[in-house]
Amino acid sequence: MYAYDFDKTIYDGDSTADFITWCVRKKPSLAFRLIPGGVSFGGYLLKQWEKTRFKEKLYQFLAGIPAVEAWVEEFWDSHQENIKSWYLAQQKEDDVIISASPEFLLRPICERLGIRHLLASKVDIHTGMYLGINCHGEEKVRRFRQVFGDAAIEAFYSDSFSDAPMANIAQSAFLVDGDALIPWED
Repeated sequence: MYAYDFDKTIYDGDSTADFITWCVRKKPSLAFRLIPGGVSFGGYLLKQWEKTRFKEKLYQFLAGIPAVEAWVEEFWDSHQENIKSWYLAQQKEDDVIISASPEFLLRPICERLGIRHLLASKVDIHTGMYLGINCHGEEKVRRFRQVFGDAAIEAFYSDSFSDAPMANIAQSAFLVDGDALIPWED
């Protein structure tokens, strides 16, 4: 079994930022709904707000989108090409995507790619409220163990050292820098 982070790992970019930008281009008035997210980002940078609280404020813009599910599908129509070719070349049936990005955003692309195992942050698609803990750092290991028990991870891939807890439970791990796969220990 191979496990992968999503953003900047198998996806070229940050899918959440790309989705928000895409939504504002489609409906410019949504920019006003992003103001609370901008304010909360300042609070997060000043360490006054937790990351989850900041993200909830950011995701409140979703309430201004009619038929959000359809917008997510339409987003992937134009952004599926951002899935990196090295991943597609080595994709396996039992791959696991484990990401802090919202599940509602990643589920459709995973289904398109035939990825059956997705562990991501559970966020209400209509309100932006978290329905659990942000799937980040140690939470990724907890969620992985909850679903897969002690299953072995042959290889883990991520762009971020914040994923060291996942790298530590994998037989091998790689830091992804663009399309370069660098052994974690290097």
